[in-house]
Amino acid sequence: MTLEIGFVLLMVVLMLGGLMLEVARPDMIVFVVLTVFLLTGILTSEEALKGFSNQGMLTIALLFIVAGAVQKSGIIDRALARRLKNSKSIPKTMLRVFLPVSGLSAFLNNTPIVVALTPILRKWCEENQISPSKFLIPLSYATILGGTITLMGTSTNLVVHGLMLDNGMEGFSLFELGIVGIPITIVGLVYLITIGYRLLPNNKGMKETVQEHSREYLAEMTVTSDFPFLNQSIQAAGLRQLKGLYLIEIIRGNEKISPVKSTTKIQEGDRLIFTGLISTIAELQKIKGLTLETGTNLTLDSLKNGNTQLVEAVVSHQSTLLYKTIKQVRFRSKYDAGVIAVHRNRERIKSKIGDIVLKPGDTLLLLCGSDFIDKFKQSNDFYVVTPLDTPAVLQEDPKKGWIAISILVAMILLVTFGILSMFKAMSLAAVLLLLARVITPEEAKQSVQFNVLLLIASSFGIGTAMIKTGAAEWIANGLMKIAEPFGLVAVLFSIYLLTNIFTELITNSAAAVMMFPIAMEIAKKMSIDPTGLAVLITIAASASFITPIGYQTNLIVYGPGGYKFTDYIKVGTPLSIIVMVISIWIVHLVWIS
Repeated sequence: MTLEIGFVLLMVVLMLGGLMLEVARPDMIVFVVLTVFLLTGILTSEEALKGFSNQGMLTIALLFIVAGAVQKSGIIDRALARRLKNSKSIPKTMLRVFLPVSGLSAFLNNTPIVVALTPILRKWCEENQISPSKFLIPLSYATILGGTITLMGTSTNLVVHGLMLDNGMEGFSLFELGIVGIPITIVGLVYLITIGYRLLPNNKGMKETVQEHSREYLAEMTVTSDFPFLNQSIQAAGLRQLKGLYLIEIIRGNEKISPVKSTTKIQEGDRLIFTGLISTIAELQKIKGLTLETGTNLTLDSLKNGNTQLVEAVVSHQSTLLYKTIKQVRFRSKYDAGVIAVHRNRERIKSKIGDIVLKPGDTLLLLCGSDFIDKFKQSNDFYVVTPLDTPAVLQEDPKKGWIAISILVAMILLVTFGILSMFKAMSLAAVLLLLARVITPEEAKQSVQFNVLLLIASSFGIGTAMIKTGAAEWIANGLMKIAEPFGLVAVLFSIYLLTNIFTELITNSAAAVMMFPIAMEIAKKMSIDPTGLAVLITIAASASFITPIGYQTNLIVYGPGGYKFTDYIKVGTPLSIIVMVISIWIVHLVWIS
């Protein structure tokens, strides 16, 4: 091992550690490592920027726009919601929903599909007295499996396709991955519908948990005539910067004031509703004129009025709120919403609300104004915003929806018959959607997940550094030394397993980019078809079932399903083994034997 190889591998290990420990946003961590390689001369400027002009990466950007236009119409959401009607049995309902969902995921970005269906499925579960935790992990897995069927099914497929083109290979045809993708989807769905859902817990939702333990979340104090700050503002009374409490609402007679502004004046008889660290309420009891109501029957529903609603929101990977405290982002004024509680890994974060540092996948229970949903639609801060009374099904112009779907189908046909490449077809589709005013330029910009693109483009540079310095060849030699004595299948198994471990610990696209040069070195040394190994890496990088952090859709359902980390291990491990065995068998049979 040379000094250069050692340095590259050290930086890669540090990058993996940073991604696992979530020290910062994934795209920032990978971009910093890319910058280090550029500054130390490992990469030239052209090599570092190569990923930003890669065809696969640019195709992903266009795919976001096309998928956003189709999703915006709400046609697919309403069609799937109709399939839930008059269905009571869990296996039958799963079959009726997950089969079309897997099919849609083959052609659309699976993230918006999971985002749209999560509140609809939760509502159906509520009505049928079934725990949503039985459905939400299987929903995520069904979309992941469906994404392996076509080239455009997921960003990982397009990333590997772009790497193949860069390396002088032909790349994948539209349905080539389906040779493996269709069998693993069918077998995977059978497993989820018959065995998988039975391994999942009967969890209560966040609202039900808070409702049952209201005294741990909410406290009520009444303002008496001897309160020294009567008719003065909340700010002047010192109720804005409390040690562990957050003033969520003021009940004044029949009027409910929320969210509470710093300028709101306190009157005698006001009932002040606090959330946060209720154990610190003793501090408030020391203030003259504030009395704790011990026999109150305060519930979440009692906080609502005609202008407010209870909402559950999941913080997204591309949120502007990430790694900042609720106080720093001025949440109350930005969204006209008060945070009642924050859950992470199924557990409530027991801290002063304003001091909680937000991370991807955090679930917020909010008391917010009636315009919160509109504000959410204008940002990428949240994956799922669920009003806890009715499911959020979009009601857009159906005519535009059918235009979007028609353009998507036309694009698929052009690629299938080899008339246009995927990149050209996507470009044409995006232009047509804009010209037909199905989607506005502003909406198109919002649909593109720039942090995902930065992560992927930067990962290309990391992969180039591994090839250029010989680090990829060094790892490939090590893998072959261990696996080759046990035969070709053992080599395929080691490639799949290493890719799958990377994707569970970091992200799917980054895992694919890092493993691609290693796999190509092995293909060269063993004189086997590199396309087979590219297929294997693509499937292994997508097959993230064992942790919630490897794939966005797993993280989206984490909070709403009330899951523990171990729930993913319990139901995902058998599915991972099934997918691995089938994938290695088919790749060996079709491309390598």
